[in-house]
Parts: sequence; C-alpha cells; structure tokens
Amino acid sequence: MTDLSAWIGRSRSISDTLAAPLVRRLAATLDAEMPAGVVPSHWLPALLFDDAQPTSALGPDGHPAKGEFLPPVPLPRRMLAGRRVAFHAPARIGQEFSRTSTIEKIEEKQGRSGRLVFVTVRHATVGPDGPAMTEVQDIVYREAGGGSVAPRPPEPMPPPAWREACTPDAVLLFRYSAICFNGHRIHYDADYARGTEGYPALVVNGGLSTLLLLEAASRRTGKAIAAFAARTVAPLFCGRPLSLCGGASDEAGRALLWAEDDAGALALRVEAEFAR
Repeated sequence: MTDLSAWIGRSRSISDTLAAPLVRRLAATLDAEMPAGVVPSHWLPALLFDDAQPTSALGPDGHPAKGEFLPPVPLPRRMLAGRRVAFHAPARIGQEFSRTSTIEKIEEKQGRSGRLVFVTVRHATVGPDGPAMTEVQDIVYREAGGGSVAPRPPEPMPPPAWREACTPDAVLLFRYSAICFNGHRIHYDADYARGTEGYPALVVNGGLSTLLLLEAASRRTGKAIAAFAARTVAPLFCGRPLSLCGGASDEAGRALLWAEDDAGALALRVEAEFAR
C-alpha cells in the first residue's frame, strides 16, 4: 500500500450552528417532540458539522473525494466501522460550535472481504460553555465488491431487558441522509448499491441505526446519553425488519444495546452510559 504515514497528525477546524430547522426535521424524522432549548445529546452527531463539500469535490460514491483531508487510500469503498462519543455539556438551539479533527492512526489489515485500511479520526467539539463533545471515528476502506461476504460466527448476546421492532424504509433513509447532508449513494441509490457495491438493497446508515437504538434506550430509561461506543458488525438493509434491543443498566449507569437483523443476527453493538 502507498505510504500514508505523512497524513497522521493532519488536522482541520470547522464551525457550525445548532440550527432550529435541522433540529425540527430530526425530531419529525424520529416522531419525537421538538426540544424547547436543550437538544438530546445523542442527536448532536447528526445535527452538527455536515462537512458539506462542493459537488465538484465529490467522489463516484457520493462522498467527498479523498486526498483533501482524509488520506488518498487506494481502495474504493468506505464506511464507518465504529465510533466512540462522549458528551461534556448541554447543547442548546442557536449555539455556535467549533470542531477540530485530527487523523490519529492509519492501519492496514486483512479482512474476510479482502484488504482493509482503517483510518482513525478524533473530533474535538467546543461550544460556548467549553468542551461539548468528543468523538473518535474508525473509518474503514475496502476493495471493490465485497458487499456480500461470508457470515460472521454468531456473537452471543444476553437476554434483552427490552426489544423494539423497526423496519427502516427508503423515506427514513432519505430524511436522515438529507439532515446530515450525507451523499453516500449506498443509502439512496439502489442501482448503485446493488450493481456497484454488491449489496442486496439500500444500506441503512450506521449513524441512523445507532441513533434509533440510542433514542429507544433514552426513551425507555428517561435518561440522557452521556457517552457511547458503537461498533458495526454487519450491514442492515432498507425494507427488512430489525430489532432494537437493550440490557438492564448496571450501578454505574452503563447498558449494552444492540441491533439484530431480520435473521436475528447481531448487526450493531453499542455500549451506552446514561447521565446521572
């Protein structure tokens, strides 16, 4: 692989406003009430820093082309493999925030679908009250094809304390992608998802499935999310039922959450910590 070590340590800063129209649209998408002031913490990753790029700066997959901030990894497919997020202060509608993003690590591995390259990016968000949110993302790049790979060995999960059924449709995927200004074509272009990337249907955004899971957990407990760590195990697909599941909280306010696909296989694993 091309030596990309020079990209480690690269950083950039952008600013954004927690705008009321976006909050209203996300509340409508989730069938939730419009917040009066403080926005639910787990909504923030979808509402801030859409990182909109000019159309001329997009790659063939609809993502911003590589080589501007993210390194020019010589593999065509990309997705968010995992993220670790912590919230430090309440965020209110109308407040302004700044985020500094830094590439921390670039690592090549061999996976079931072929060669993989993981790029770890740390985002530090500051608001009017100081640090507001910290997020570490693991972005994975892979070879062409590979949408269908050998199934993983089943990962045993404990009996859930609660379970909710959900079937994401194309409208839900569109609304979420529109709010985030996410142009990745696997979420709205079925011909591209099937013919180019090898998936059987539109892929549910990893951020959307995580958001639905955290929204269900917060609604069940009546508590805000203080931090979470999410790991994508397998893709979820548009039009197929999925199950949002949660375990009981421990004494420290932590709980294991997960999503299962229509065959009952683990697709998303989230370790959540609730605010006290």
